[in-house]
Amino acid sequence: MNTDKRGFKSILLRHETILVLLLIAEVLYFNAAGRRFGTLDNGFNIVRHSVEIGLLALVMTPIILTGGIDLSVGSMLGLCAVLFGKLWRDAGLPPWLAGICTLVIGAACGGVNAALITRLRLPPLIVTLGTMSLFRGLAEAITQGTDAFTNFPPSFLFLGTGRVAGLPTQAWILLFVIVAVWLLVHRTTFGRSFRAIGFAPEGARYAGIPVERRIAFAYVLAGVIAAAAALTYTARFGTAKADAGFGYELFAITAVVLGGTSIFGGVGSVHGTLLGVAAIAVLSNGLSRVPAIMNTASELSGMLTGALLLLALAGGLLPKLFAARAKQSASSAAAK
Repeated sequence: MNTDKRGFKSILLRHETILVLLLIAEVLYFNAAGRRFGTLDNGFNIVRHSVEIGLLALVMTPIILTGGIDLSVGSMLGLCAVLFGKLWRDAGLPPWLAGICTLVIGAACGGVNAALITRLRLPPLIVTLGTMSLFRGLAEAITQGTDAFTNFPPSFLFLGTGRVAGLPTQAWILLFVIVAVWLLVHRTTFGRSFRAIGFAPEGARYAGIPVERRIAFAYVLAGVIAAAAALTYTARFGTAKADAGFGYELFAITAVVLGGTSIFGGVGSVHGTLLGVAAIAVLSNGLSRVPAIMNTASELSGMLTGALLLLALAGGLLPKLFAARAKQSASSAAAK
């Protein structure tokens, strides 16, 4: 009986279970207080507006599992969006070819992070903080802070505004990346090595895991997917500007940590990240539909997202602090 109670309690206290309950509470509240929140069209709207953050959060998961961080993904999205617009408008490339070139550029940006982290052994936080400013600065330099690329052909805009088989077009891209990253992280020895690296990098090296190559792969993959997010972002808004994706790295990191991935690495899941993305997306959309607060919904959404990040970090640290305190108390009692 006690074993069953402990098992039930552990299920209730899991991040995934808490997030599901949070999502249900959000949906029930906003459906009652918001205008047309529960409609099918608004459901599609939530999906459309969460694809870019979902893509960034998905590829942030392997990085954080290794004990790293990538603060540059939002700026990378902005740079890739601007370069896509420049390749299409100024270089005269067709959208499909400009899109392929953009994915290559994203891989190169991720490669810069990977090289600095794995070759020069610089801390990921410092490296990506620097490249965050570098990529955003390059985007602003290319556009001179004011230029915007618009008037994209309808065939490209369909990627961000159309529907395929009843679902928003970009949702199929998100579904593909979800399946690919989930299989990579949870069903391959390659992906499982991310956790081993996060737990103990030196131990992973002794076990024969090529740690630097695995970490480099994670950052290059983040660059490619950030470029894909730039394409869906540009197609959804119909414009490419230097401020595209501004602040998206915060939402992506929040979704990953909220989903139960330890910021110190070694623990986490892709499905937890997806629940984190859903919780943030529903919160942001729901606040904009409550009449009493819709004028301040953007600011309130940012504040609550930051609060969720702090709560998720505290939720991961408190059990360790309690365990350390209990161990210290036990040692003191034994010494007496």
